[in-house]
Amino acid sequence: MSLPTEPPFTARPDIASIRSEALGCTKCRLAEGRTQVVWADGNLDAELLFIGEAPGFHEDKQGLPFVGAAGQLLDRLLGEIDLDRTKAAIVNVIKCRPPGNRDPLPDEIESCKPYLEAQLAHMRPKVIVTLGNFATQFVLDERVGISRARGRPYQRRGATVVPTFHPAAALRGGRFGGANPIDAIRADFQEVKRLLEASKPAAAEAEPQGEQLGLF
Repeated sequence: MSLPTEPPFTARPDIASIRSEALGCTKCRLAEGRTQVVWADGNLDAELLFIGEAPGFHEDKQGLPFVGAAGQLLDRLLGEIDLDRTKAAIVNVIKCRPPGNRDPLPDEIESCKPYLEAQLAHMRPKVIVTLGNFATQFVLDERVGISRARGRPYQRRGATVVPTFHPAAALRGGRFGGANPIDAIRADFQEVKRLLEASKPAAAEAEPQGEQLGLF
């Protein structure tokens, strides 16, 4: 599968065909232990895309990303900025659960790369929120930790990228780089809300009525 990785894209990929390929994928060792491939949730035609790391136990069972405790927190934080899954798409860097929820390995990320690239090329989102290290490094193409990357937007792939902590990190508690993860995610989501509102076309100014009639 040969897909563009940087805009301008010449054509949108056949996402249904690529999804079918992904659902039967055996490119790496993760295929051996999965229950099912976790492709996406939400609206793949939305302007907002969230990218996580990998499916966990509950995601592997249900076939949807972010359905466990981290997903419940994500939904709650989305609600705080008047969003839900109908207004965004949610995907992961890799589509199969790593055993024991370990970190994905480089060759696993490389095997899954064409599927995420296809999702990006299909959506062409205006805003991408990267949740955690792996998603942030994938999209920014930089070896950068999330504590250093978050707090400012980046321009990549024709979109504004907002890195933030993974909700699972917030659930574990503690502080990262001096930041409380939940407070940091809230602040980053406010930036997402601002970016989405700024991208909306301004309402056309109403034409004054009757002011110049005397000229005709």
